[in-house]
Amino acid sequence: MSKPKSVVIVGAGTGGIASAARLAKAGFRVTVVEKNDHTGGRCSLIRDDGHRFDQGPSLLLLPDLFREAFIDLDTTLEAEGVELVKCEPNYNVWFGDGECIELSTDVAKMKTTIERWEGKEGFERYLAWMQEAHVHYEASVVHVLRKNFSTIWAMARPSFLPYLPALHPFESIWNRAARYFRTERLRRAFTFGSMYMGMSPFDAPGTYSLLQYTELAEGIWYPKGGFHVVLDALVRVGERFGVEYRLSTPVAHVNVDGYSKRATGVTLASGEVLNADIVLVNADLVYAYNELLPSSPQASSLSQKPASCSSISFYWSMDKVIPELHTHNVFLADDYKDSFDDIFKRQLIPKEPSFYVNVPSRVDPTAAPTGKDSVVVLVPCGHLLEGGADRGLNPQNAQDWQAMVSKARNAVFDTVRVRTGADLQAHITNEIINTPASWKERFNLDKGAILGLSHSFFNVLSFRPGTKHSDIKSLYFVGASTHPGTGVPIVLAGSKITTGQILDDLGMVKPWSPGTHTRKMVSSLDKEGKVPLDLTRSIVVLLVLFLLALVLYTSR
Repeated sequence: MSKPKSVVIVGAGTGGIASAARLAKAGFRVTVVEKNDHTGGRCSLIRDDGHRFDQGPSLLLLPDLFREAFIDLDTTLEAEGVELVKCEPNYNVWFGDGECIELSTDVAKMKTTIERWEGKEGFERYLAWMQEAHVHYEASVVHVLRKNFSTIWAMARPSFLPYLPALHPFESIWNRAARYFRTERLRRAFTFGSMYMGMSPFDAPGTYSLLQYTELAEGIWYPKGGFHVVLDALVRVGERFGVEYRLSTPVAHVNVDGYSKRATGVTLASGEVLNADIVLVNADLVYAYNELLPSSPQASSLSQKPASCSSISFYWSMDKVIPELHTHNVFLADDYKDSFDDIFKRQLIPKEPSFYVNVPSRVDPTAAPTGKDSVVVLVPCGHLLEGGADRGLNPQNAQDWQAMVSKARNAVFDTVRVRTGADLQAHITNEIINTPASWKERFNLDKGAILGLSHSFFNVLSFRPGTKHSDIKSLYFVGASTHPGTGVPIVLAGSKITTGQILDDLGMVKPWSPGTHTRKMVSSLDKEGKVPLDLTRSIVVLLVLFLLALVLYTSR
């Protein structure tokens, strides 16, 4: 019996955890090394005296991709003890003029909301926007999230090319929304979701309306116990297949044989060498190329690519329940466009920031002690600039992070008080903060960009860094900055692509299904039938048209 292939995975983020379980199921001997003392990367938890916070993602989107990952591993979310709670409404969106609108999966509620601001015709336009976003969503899942784009020619394959125009990659989300919504209010309400990709709605390709589509069509979900319970379940599944996790184990560099140009394993910071047939890197891609791999032109090129935004994130333990706030709250700046320009063009915190407030204890009481709330505030801001990045100052744009954190905190207090009446400042018992510098230090994120490389058109598909190194054999990548992109469900899909590529390269069978949707079939009632042709009505219609044409002809 031949010895099983070995793989070392660098990083225990979403991509590393999911890939470890998949490769172990396929028969590999898998070791995961992680610099931090916990798994999950940015999807880890923060705890404070009975309060629990999601450090990164606080809502679960595209639930089918999560279900698929577990089914591929011969289990289910439910079997692993993961309980998903539906958040309703999706969001409360607060505006500077005192108005607040709810976004919901409830079509009746959305009809009332849309018609209130855009009249009776507005709901028809909303449904048309949903139809377009539905195409963006379904086409992306089939032709992007399940396919690799390892060469430029992959974009020309017959199965994908006809769909490209329908994805509207050369128009912004803002311009697409403006075709359907007449008011500035609803254009803003249906475009702020581009921040999931770390991009401005005025720059993000129209394709990404799929994100708000999935919220409205499939709902927003929250894993009871915090987002990390999903990844913790994947860790347990992997361990059942034999995965070994080594936490608090930073990697010094990937070992590359100079003669064969093949990755042979990793050297740990301790000096220990772990040999392997395959190395899969789940660390931040720009960091990996510049710090873990031999110097190369690709490393310099990646460093020059546009990055996503960063965030100043506050985690507040409250001494009471804040009834004015719902589970998911979005506060939009009055000067909407300029606020994004401050982030993406000037790499600062906006003069008047838009921000997101999550109260996990509203949907999951275990997130806070009884009678109290846990509050997470995410204020998008620019990423660290080169030169003065490490010390938080840049002579050109004056990135004074201490001042910007103070500005962000005060802006949140003032905006929430004015728009909702809630006095947050008076009820905070403890504060924990993440800044671009701490994101960088804790998770090795290049420039502190929380969502990796940008997702502009020339940074996706075949233009995005590949899932396999172009020069070094046996070296693969998974994570936010590789294909297909950022976000937990997208990285889960990427894990399936990368591990499938490894198995294909080794001539091994993939022990999971391709992932196509299957209809439920119980009886003959579920068989697809042809649309019946009403012959009599068709003959009558044709006769009427003939007579009408005859009348018009004779009257000339």
